[in-house]
Amino acid sequence: MFRVPIVAAVSFATGAALLLSAGPSLAQTTSPGLLADVLGAGDALRVSGSVRARYEAIDGQVRPGFEAESDLVNLRTTVFAEYDFGGLRVGGELYDSRAYGGDVRTPISTNEVNTAELVQAYVAADWSAPLGAGTRASVQAGRFLMNLGSRRLVAADDYRNTTNSYTGVRADLTARDGVKATAFYVLPQVRLPDGLPSVLDNRTRTDRESDDLVLFGGLVSKANAFAGMTVEGTYVRLEEQDAPGRPTRNRSLDTYGARLIRDPKPGALDGEVEVLRQTGSIRSGLGPSDRVLDVSAEFVHADVGYSFRSAWAPHVVAEFDYASGDDGAASYGRFDTLFGMRRADFAPAGLYNAVSRSNLVSPGLRLEVTPNRRWDAFVSGRLMWLASDVDSFATTGVRDPLGRSGDDAGGQIDGRVRWWVVPDRLRFEADGVWLSKGSFLRDAPNAPASGDASRYVSLNLTAYF
Repeated sequence: MFRVPIVAAVSFATGAALLLSAGPSLAQTTSPGLLADVLGAGDALRVSGSVRARYEAIDGQVRPGFEAESDLVNLRTTVFAEYDFGGLRVGGELYDSRAYGGDVRTPISTNEVNTAELVQAYVAADWSAPLGAGTRASVQAGRFLMNLGSRRLVAADDYRNTTNSYTGVRADLTARDGVKATAFYVLPQVRLPDGLPSVLDNRTRTDRESDDLVLFGGLVSKANAFAGMTVEGTYVRLEEQDAPGRPTRNRSLDTYGARLIRDPKPGALDGEVEVLRQTGSIRSGLGPSDRVLDVSAEFVHADVGYSFRSAWAPHVVAEFDYASGDDGAASYGRFDTLFGMRRADFAPAGLYNAVSRSNLVSPGLRLEVTPNRRWDAFVSGRLMWLASDVDSFATTGVRDPLGRSGDDAGGQIDGRVRWWVVPDRLRFEADGVWLSKGSFLRDAPNAPASGDASRYVSLNLTAYF
């Protein structure tokens, strides 16, 4: 039985009511740079922020080790500022991410909690026409957020209550004829504190970066290469090693990718194909004497869609995802999505956090609608199997090392509705997932006895200022 604790529900409803009641007055008295207007900022200063309140609950938890029913209240506050000196920009952003209502059996971590963290503190230089008319270039150094290409390998996650931050340098070049290039060398931030007692108490500790975890690579793309398609090539390398008090699997991964994209247009077909190949090495466990394995893994995403010329602008998409799993052979076969997002392709993170780009075979259908500028929604359905029946499914942690539980992970229905209560100021979002567990998620040795289905819901209210 899916239940919503009364205290949490009342708390969320009260906060929502307060924000709703404040919304119209904000809209009547301010223009789109609310915080900048309050501060009297000129054109050179960009200042903005947001506050998001989320209530989420799950029944029939699919991940072992956690309670079957959980709920959380998440709060996230961000403040961003950037000053443009004319070709030279200095910027910073503060994230304060907190969660309330969890206990030792709640699936809560630094994915939900990272308090008072400066996720951006950078200097950036911009050049116009460095290689002639129509070209641009920029270099950014310091700590910053980063989204690369499809965001399946490197992203600043937005649905999740915390984000990914990187410290290093990034260079971007826009050449003629639609050619763009990005190169980067960064140290991904390790969110702290990461111990469960500290997370439950929303304690504050500055995140750290070091050369124990390094990420570098680049991306090159060309728009309208042929048939209205953009062609993209990606290379990303991750180098990881043990740090004091933090054992790792010493990942050394090279990921090569190619991508074709045709953006949606009314009355036309669109689509995307991305293929990623991963090689390198990984340790079989966290121990320094554990065997080092060669890596051989793959990921494929393909979709084709059509946008109708009609009310609500319906967009129908057929999609397919394959991510290899480890089959116990001489080489390690489980694909690692590194710092990639998941919400756009699969389902929410948070208390659900079950489906990702690892050991997955999944065809699906999606319908997206936009009734007007204030409303948008989608619903998607997926069937899911394991690519390897001896590896754990996606990010569930459910595994049958003998492969006797089959490869049927079940079916998932995922949906979202968003509504601008006050345009540009206040947005409401509701997300819901229903997972019908397949025989694998019911019968595997460590599958939790939490029923035949998993149900997840989140209610979100975000104020922008």
